[in-house]
Amino acid sequence: MRTRDVAIVGIENSHAEEIIRYLNVEQPAAVPVRVVALVAGEEERTRELAALGGITRIVADPAELHGAIDALIVTSRDGAWHRALAVPFLEAGTPVWVDKPLAASVADAEEIIAAAARGRTQLTSSSALRWVADTDALADGLDGIGELQTLTVTGPADAASPYSGIFFYGIHIADVAQRLVPGEPEDVDVRLLPGGVVARYRVDGVLVTLEFIRPDGDGQVPFRATAVGGHGVLSRDIVLGADYVQPGVDAFARMLETGERPIPDAQLLAPVQVLAQVATAVTAPVA
Repeated sequence: MRTRDVAIVGIENSHAEEIIRYLNVEQPAAVPVRVVALVAGEEERTRELAALGGITRIVADPAELHGAIDALIVTSRDGAWHRALAVPFLEAGTPVWVDKPLAASVADAEEIIAAAARGRTQLTSSSALRWVADTDALADGLDGIGELQTLTVTGPADAASPYSGIFFYGIHIADVAQRLVPGEPEDVDVRLLPGGVVARYRVDGVLVTLEFIRPDGDGQVPFRATAVGGHGVLSRDIVLGADYVQPGVDAFARMLETGERPIPDAQLLAPVQVLAQVATAVTAPVA
């Protein structure tokens, strides 16, 4: 397997540091991907990440990297920036991993997906929670509880986040639900809570409930999923360990090696569609 050279844009996100540590410092032999360039952000942050990963190429404009890298990783915190950063590379045929969320609007998400099709290249995007061991265990256990009736995914999310509101952390909840019950959300219903918001929809008859709970300053509820089947219940917390970014990086590396996308386009779009309806409900004027 040849080593793929990739660049990162959006270095303000803590994920950028963890990705660089994994790929450039730990350098797992089974993941032949290295970060060779950064799009500069805040000066000190840029210098720290470059030193951490031994990265010598720093550019001010992402366009300087066209033709010089095998793939791009977009880790900007605010999903509203992702379309502008990802589309030019996708259209040029460069594979892109857009860290969560794919976008902060359905229109932007659709355009990113369309750009990958135009460029005939690979695209992926996901929450880190999609790939962690607890989510794998939940997915593996669904067959053991009979015909699935309901799924509830709960976690912290703040609709007032400066990073496009509910999209910033809500994507974790929505993406886990899509991993466990994939399909097009139908009849989305959104209800406001004193300290959060609940969205309900159906996928092939299964009732899916997403509970976005705003942290109250003294802590936050854990991420948790509960599935109810015809003859059993499956429920567990979804914990992010110190290596939480690594499974997502591994999925990205497999995509580069095989040319196969780890997540179908419909599953990339569905969480954004749900979150967009949540965002609309949260910001709608009270009658």
